[in-house]
Amino acid sequence: MSTASASTTPVGTTAPNAEDERLATRNRLVIGILLVSAFIVILNETIMSVALPKLMVSLDIPAEQAQWVTTAFMLTMAVVIPITGFLLQRFNTKPVYIAAMSFFSVGTLLAATAPGFDMLIFARVIQACGTAIMMPLLMTTVMTLVPPASRGRTMGNISIVISVAPAIGPTISGLILSVLDWRWMFWLVLPIAVVALVLGALRIPNVTTPRKAPFDVLSVILSAFGFGGLVYGLTTIGGGGVPVGWMPSWGPLVIGLVALALFILRQLQLQRGDRALLDLRTFASKNFTLSIVMFAISMMALFGTLILLPIYMQNVLGLSTLQTGLLLLPGGLVMGALAPLVGRIYDKRGPNILLVPGSIIVSAVLWTLTMVTSTTPVWMVLIAHIVLSVGLALMFTPLFTASLGSLKPALYSHGSAVVGTVQQVAGAAGTALFVTIMASRATTLVTAGDNPILAQTDGIRAAFLVGAIISLGAVVVSFMVRKPADLPEGMPAGH
Repeated sequence: MSTASASTTPVGTTAPNAEDERLATRNRLVIGILLVSAFIVILNETIMSVALPKLMVSLDIPAEQAQWVTTAFMLTMAVVIPITGFLLQRFNTKPVYIAAMSFFSVGTLLAATAPGFDMLIFARVIQACGTAIMMPLLMTTVMTLVPPASRGRTMGNISIVISVAPAIGPTISGLILSVLDWRWMFWLVLPIAVVALVLGALRIPNVTTPRKAPFDVLSVILSAFGFGGLVYGLTTIGGGGVPVGWMPSWGPLVIGLVALALFILRQLQLQRGDRALLDLRTFASKNFTLSIVMFAISMMALFGTLILLPIYMQNVLGLSTLQTGLLLLPGGLVMGALAPLVGRIYDKRGPNILLVPGSIIVSAVLWTLTMVTSTTPVWMVLIAHIVLSVGLALMFTPLFTASLGSLKPALYSHGSAVVGTVQQVAGAAGTALFVTIMASRATTLVTAGDNPILAQTDGIRAAFLVGAIISLGAVVVSFMVRKPADLPEGMPAGH
């Protein structure tokens, strides 16, 4: 091996050769394009949340129907993401990227020009197909190109995409809707998406080696019913979906759980011959499993809080949609600003110095939010959200890096698909859990004769209490996650 290798030569001793420089420049370009593209597509997952009232008026539809613009997006993501493990093995980087951004761009154009609600839903499904492919593509590419010693820094940038984009989506849409029609949320995104598509098609090289991966149709069907039923069932229970007329509200959830169990059994059978659609041997790594558990709890806290705080600020404190969006913006910006620093700390010191205080901060904020009242000052809510964002920022980057870094390169694409799937399911579960507890408690109190605003406040406190209790699990697990490079030499990562 050449002593001039960039990965082995100490800084300041031998200048990297021309090939090292070329590869480093290429890798930075590839990851940069993927990061920008992923931010654009992930942002659209929550950008419609505050547009529903205007959408209802413009298209003359009820609230239950309007909610489908978000539900359909989440549902499609949950169905498509598990399949990306196969796609990333079977096809090369450039065609997968072009497919993802083409889906997203076409969906965005259809949404901007949609003559009615049905076309808008179809457009959101097409958008979500591109979004579902992009996130695992980004993660798998980073794990392939970036050496372990500097992955934390790069994963810090990925955590900006996964955590900050959904957090600031409502703020951006609130600002746009304060001056423009809802269609402009798509018109303003479209040229950026098209430029990213063209730039990627011209500049992204193929950086992975495809292999002939088998495609199991039964696995795809079980995956669609399993993950789709799970997310739709949780969304319906949380008030975001429309129950099927002949089926109880918990019906889709039961169907999803049964299909998911059959899907898992099918994958365990197929992976013996390396034919699994989603290889569950990722969970043979203890470190990966612990990281995923913490990640799931963190996403539940993030999405649960994102749905509950706007309800509290608007229905209890009487703030406008725009004011609510602006109050949530600082937390999202803080999360984004901290991510690169957190990545550098991870590279030098490992995960525990970040995960332990991060999980404690998140838990402490959720316990604090159990004490909100109808007279709580707005500035206290703002500070609570910023501090919560700091805690989550300390957690996301170490969890991404430690989880995927604990896997063999052959399992990177499957691990990325698992992370993306867990994000969707945990986000839906957090939303459903918080909203269901809030609504149930508030309904009980209103029935008993309490003031509706005070009842809803009490319901919100109850929801945060359950979230706070769950967060204690993340505090315990935070002490167990290890940096893969710290494992004994010769031992499989994560064991």
